[in-house]
Amino acid sequence: MTRLYAFLGLLLAILLALPLVLDKYVLGIFVMIFFYAYLGQAWNVLTGYTGHISLGHALYVGIGAYTSTYLAQTCGLSPWIGMFVGGLLAVIVSLFLGYLGFRFGLRGVYFVILTIAFAEIARLIVSHVKALGSFSGVFLDFNPSFVHFQFRGNVPYYYIALGFMIASVAAVRWIETSKLGKCMIAIREDEQAAQAVGVNSFKYGMYAIAVSAFMTSLAGTFYANYIFYLHPDALLGMSLSIELILRPIVGGLGTLFGPIVGSFLLTPLSEITRVYFSKGGLEGLHLILYGILSILVVLFMPKGVMSYVRRLFGGILKLDTHKTNSGSNAPVIPRKGATPPSAEREQP
Repeated sequence: MTRLYAFLGLLLAILLALPLVLDKYVLGIFVMIFFYAYLGQAWNVLTGYTGHISLGHALYVGIGAYTSTYLAQTCGLSPWIGMFVGGLLAVIVSLFLGYLGFRFGLRGVYFVILTIAFAEIARLIVSHVKALGSFSGVFLDFNPSFVHFQFRGNVPYYYIALGFMIASVAAVRWIETSKLGKCMIAIREDEQAAQAVGVNSFKYGMYAIAVSAFMTSLAGTFYANYIFYLHPDALLGMSLSIELILRPIVGGLGTLFGPIVGSFLLTPLSEITRVYFSKGGLEGLHLILYGILSILVVLFMPKGVMSYVRRLFGGILKLDTHKTNSGSNAPVIPRKGATPPSAEREQP
């Protein structure tokens, strides 16, 4: 682990120094890399560690963005405080959604439909509420200062987004190694078997969706004060939900560094191809290439890029290559029909 920590420390030092040598455009790409890595990490808490698939996480981004912006424009409340108000509101909504889903045992596509329905309902409501800008959206007044969470240039946003990403890694690492994380992984591996050994799947499912929603909503406030414009289709639409889940899927679902690796691969590709093809009058072509790459990765790397990174560099960095897909020592839950481990079984 010493080599791994040394490697991560070196990467962090490089990332901290990059604003000294990069121009504004490239810094903007790095801001988006950190932003999507953080969002992917937040989504990973629910889907990667418990197996409950959500395609409506844009709902929490929208709650965070609209709540902090509305409180700032009407009450003069700093977005730094409004960010946590939005987080609490997102937790309340997520607990209601989770109660409906987990209480009635909705799994797979049924839980997916539930999450999509909540996000679409929220989008339609916001689109018809005049106080939230309705279909026209909301423009934020530019008041550059730390209190207003608004800055000139990309450098402050770069360091804030980097801080978000690092904090998410620390939080998920703590979850992985705690009882909470081990129970979540047990639910993902086999919910019925986990319940048979005393894991309360409803309780830990509620914990997972609340933490995931809270983390996601914080990113909404960051996005609002980085873009300065809110629109219901952009913040609550299906496209954002799909964007944020692609990073952990490509990088490695249920792994600590999968969302980060996925974001470093997909975000620059998306941005660079978009600009390149737009100059050539081929707007939209980048989405086709982006989709093809995502499909290829899913087909040929079903466990994500992190499984290959672990295989290639596990020896150098002294990684434990025998860990589960989550990267943690998950409790062993016997699968249905599987032969229980026995000390008397002969070794092949």
